[in-house]
Amino acid sequence: MVKSDLFDKNFLDPAAAGGQTRWHRSPGLADYPGALAAMEERVADIRAGRERELVWLLEHPPLYTAGTSAQSRDLLQPMRFPVHVAGRGGQYTYHGPGQRVVYLMLDLSRRGRDVRAFVRTIEAWLIDALARLGVEGGCRAGRTGIWVARPAKGEGREDKIAAIGIRVRRWVSYHGVSINVAPDLSHFAGIVPCGISDQGVTSLADLGCPADMAALDAALLATFPRHFGAIEPSSPAEAARLLPQSASMAQRSPNDGAVA
Repeated sequence: MVKSDLFDKNFLDPAAAGGQTRWHRSPGLADYPGALAAMEERVADIRAGRERELVWLLEHPPLYTAGTSAQSRDLLQPMRFPVHVAGRGGQYTYHGPGQRVVYLMLDLSRRGRDVRAFVRTIEAWLIDALARLGVEGGCRAGRTGIWVARPAKGEGREDKIAAIGIRVRRWVSYHGVSINVAPDLSHFAGIVPCGISDQGVTSLADLGCPADMAALDAALLATFPRHFGAIEPSSPAEAARLLPQSASMAQRSPNDGAVA
């Protein structure tokens, strides 16, 4: 059973999605401008019916991104890492090695055209995937992302393990989520992550969870069909073995409607 204090059911009917969603996993560290350009092109192709939906798994080199709600005061160390204007919803966040970034290019015109429901379904999916790894995460009213209780750090203390920031262009989503597997958590000190200063950040490694990137990918694959419909290849086990490799592309800047 998915644990959350904001929902108690699946918000999107997987059967309504139709077709199959392709998955790609990029090796190494993908440069951020190239990733934005790749998403831009894929979103246009999905909208035009030239390509299928895509879930893209990758890692970035150390950098900070500013969402559409970012406040300059929350960039505490502007010279520490490159800062990119992301165009997604949300505020400042960090990307770097040891963090799984998942870009979701999905057609919401076939998924109910309900952006809030879409975000809640993303939350449910991440909570499901983390549960398979023995981590109990949840979402909280007024705070985006997935949170883990840390009572040993103090009463009411919670740390964020996954961030969510999407954009929707003509009912096709892009950007997506980031999940901390084993990044250098000290890198988050250069920003106020997502504008929240009274809670912290954590990772699977920080929680003592032995799961690595491959284990997280397998958990994401295994739980995706429940929330979003079939993937390609035809089963999570097959996909875990056969995820194709993809490369980032040349620079281009995104625009249009963002959602935190």
